[in-house]
Amino acid sequence: MLAYRLLDWQQPPQLVEVDIPTAGSGQVLVEVAGNGLCHSDLTMMQMPASVGEMIGWRMPFTLGHEIGGRIAAIGPDVTGFDVGQAVALVSPSSCGVCKLCVRGLDSACPHGLAGRGYGRDGGLAQFVVARAPRDVVPIGALDPRVAAPLTDAGATSYHGVRKVLHKLTPGSTAVVIGAGGLGSFAVQLLRALSPATVIAVDNNPDRLNYVTELGAHHAVVGVDGATAAELKRVTNGEGATVVLDFVGIDLTIAVGVGAVQPYGTYGVIGSNGGTFTRPWYGGLPRDGEIIHFQGSSVADAHDVVRLAEQGLIRSDADLFPLDRVGDAYDALHLGTLRGRAVVTPND
Repeated sequence: MLAYRLLDWQQPPQLVEVDIPTAGSGQVLVEVAGNGLCHSDLTMMQMPASVGEMIGWRMPFTLGHEIGGRIAAIGPDVTGFDVGQAVALVSPSSCGVCKLCVRGLDSACPHGLAGRGYGRDGGLAQFVVARAPRDVVPIGALDPRVAAPLTDAGATSYHGVRKVLHKLTPGSTAVVIGAGGLGSFAVQLLRALSPATVIAVDNNPDRLNYVTELGAHHAVVGVDGATAAELKRVTNGEGATVVLDFVGIDLTIAVGVGAVQPYGTYGVIGSNGGTFTRPWYGGLPRDGEIIHFQGSSVADAHDVVRLAEQGLIRSDADLFPLDRVGDAYDALHLGTLRGRAVVTPND
């Protein structure tokens, strides 16, 4: 089969022929219908060996961690699934048996630094294997190509929104900084699950038009030194109840923290190397909090798929065949996509 693989550290991926994997005990073989692309893939391509080996990655491996498809074969000791069934695969890796996992906190599993598409073979291939049932989410009548981004972009956004829902009472406001793949899901989830007024912030007017279509009440164009003041103005001088930052650079962190009202929450999800330099006294909202996380849990993936099945959120995809995967990554890097870039390896 064809697979888009990293063959060595800090070298461009290549489309190569590899053997079709076999479903072992406790596994299913999935024929990949669609694999969503993520900015983290671009970071992986530049990963030095010293970092990758430290976190347990093994070269070579196939990229791709947002996977939807249909079960092609079922290994021994697997029950409850059928050949041909449409499924999505949980994106974050977790062991399922450590103290955090058994408490449902598997997004912080200490064994989850390597997984499908990051250090192990992922979904930018015609077939991939997965543990069942832990990593396999039935998706009903959803198209597995567009369901694929729900497992990472959707589930990660849901994980962040879920953390702040208790603060989003009637009359509250939620600011989403960054209207890309994750931010667009966050806007939808905030509208579906809370009564908050949702404000989107981005430098790209096209992205703001898109998330306004998805339900954002207000759009603020541009992120600069005046953005926090503009957010205060839009919130009638009160500031935001919650700010979710899907960018995570110095500027967005300063804007986000500066826009939060007392008792509010600033959450940084974007992993673009930003720093926090404000003094704790006078630099933070009174009785406010700052939260940070990466990824999501198995339960998050199931929940966000159910929301999509109910029509409460949608997953838009720009589709690319596997032989155009390079073009798909270029579009992701340049920000010219409308939906999530999804590669369809078997088309």
